[in-house]
Amino acid sequence: MKNLFIFILFVFCASGIFAQLRSFNDIFPHADQEIISSAFSSASYVRSSQKKTGFSILGSERGSGINPQVISIVLNRNPGYLVESISVIRISSGPVSLLDIYNGLVNIRGLKGRLYNSSSRNRPVPLFEDATRITSERNTNAIPDPPRAAVLPNAETVYIRLKDANFGNTFYRGDMALIQNGMRYTLTNFRSLNYLFVPVVSEGKFIAQLYIEPIQEGILIYSIAGMEISDFFASQIHVESAISKRLAVITAWAADGITAGR
Repeated sequence: MKNLFIFILFVFCASGIFAQLRSFNDIFPHADQEIISSAFSSASYVRSSQKKTGFSILGSERGSGINPQVISIVLNRNPGYLVESISVIRISSGPVSLLDIYNGLVNIRGLKGRLYNSSSRNRPVPLFEDATRITSERNTNAIPDPPRAAVLPNAETVYIRLKDANFGNTFYRGDMALIQNGMRYTLTNFRSLNYLFVPVVSEGKFIAQLYIEPIQEGILIYSIAGMEISDFFASQIHVESAISKRLAVITAWAADGITAGR
């Protein structure tokens, strides 16, 4: 009888936690089946758009449960190009906490060596050949990643150096903050992205925004990234592809980090 009571109490508590979580449909009530299937697949849902033809953003449509701040932080940078991504990571070992999400984002070195399909080399190659935390914007000395945290901070800023396959050493500020039902992670370049010493993307003109929330189906990772680039350089590279592959690598890193500690 005692064991039965404990089991019933556990089921009641677990169902209460589950009921508090939003579902994918709560957040994207007007998503069609193709969008849903893509979001729940390994490929994720990805959509690109340009300012000159009008941005198309699922997360800003009427009825969306994405906090408007998540979108506006990117749009306020006045990007010429946007890429939006939505993915759901299935979890079989119980609900994910915000502390799990935070700890999944502290391993900056986990970005090193992640592959993307290079069209110029016709094979998968590492997008970031090296990845490390640095002290600050002015002091770029490498520092180790911290151990997993036991307490969830409300906000935190980190500084990152990524050796990019196309742009060489690149430098980002990462801002984490609790928002709505999840956590927002914003990456912004605080130095220009250069190709052969020529500035291609100016300081602050590339921004990647991740919003991560535990939902009934697992973990929602909603991502939106923007870039402002001159017409000359835009004519030399496929801008949407350049954004998409970086966003895909960053999103996969976040998903792997969150699930690895469980």
